[in-house]
Amino acid sequence: MFVHTLVGLAATAATCLGASLQQVSNFGNNPSNIQMYTYVPDKVATNPAIIVALHPCGGTGQQWFSGTRLPSYADSNGFILIFPSTPHMSNCWDVQNPATLTHNQGGDALGIISMVNYTIDKYTADRSRVYVMGFSSGGMMTNQLAGSYPDVFEAGAAYSGVAFGCFQGAPDATPFSANQTCAQGLEKSPQEWGNLVRNAYPGYTGRRPRMQITHGLADGLVRPKCAEEALKQWSNVLGVELTSTKNGVPSSGWEQRIYGTDGSKLQGFFGQGVGHAPSTNEQQLLKWFGLIN
Repeated sequence: MFVHTLVGLAATAATCLGASLQQVSNFGNNPSNIQMYTYVPDKVATNPAIIVALHPCGGTGQQWFSGTRLPSYADSNGFILIFPSTPHMSNCWDVQNPATLTHNQGGDALGIISMVNYTIDKYTADRSRVYVMGFSSGGMMTNQLAGSYPDVFEAGAAYSGVAFGCFQGAPDATPFSANQTCAQGLEKSPQEWGNLVRNAYPGYTGRRPRMQITHGLADGLVRPKCAEEALKQWSNVLGVELTSTKNGVPSSGWEQRIYGTDGSKLQGFFGQGVGHAPSTNEQQLLKWFGLIN
């Protein structure tokens, strides 16, 4: 009787809580057999926006769901969150995989695009307001998705990531790989970096995602040079140059780098004393995406 009562109370509590993270199966083409989790708020906006949120190495979609305050903002603003999850390669995304680095060729990237298309169809979501963010390996995959699928994402925000194609040719993309050239700050010219992105989708002439690159200056695992290289890459791809820097933005100890006349296409943020740790400022992120004022 006592057990039945507890079960009943738990069920009642779950019902009262409303929206929760849910796993989705059979969401479409999934060549690398990754997993899909979604958070759909109780009050979904009409033609809602979508944010794809990507976990770091060793993490999962379920863990990253608790890694930011994005679910509470989804509740307030009615957008939908997708939390992909990879069980492969020490739970790291396949950012070295030629298939992921090429439009519509496969890999984890194509599975994530299937998740986006499934969500658009199921919830009549706004195809012009699909965004991607992630930390560490998730930040790396953010850049890869923005490069391989510029027709899908309106904007991206990469935290402690690396440039598109940085791990190209490596056997894997984990902290345990023998090849850590990329994570230590592989250097290329802006044109070379930009060509990697352009070659990912030959013939594409449409708009490119707006990009925000954030990195800690005390990061010893994925060195801040990686962010410098990513900014060189997107500066070349988006056709904007560094025009100004501001100290204390978004908060003390941070420096904002603005590209172009107003930073509307590309921005960088570097944190003094910040190591390899999630540094998501949700308000700043959602303003960048245009989802809050």
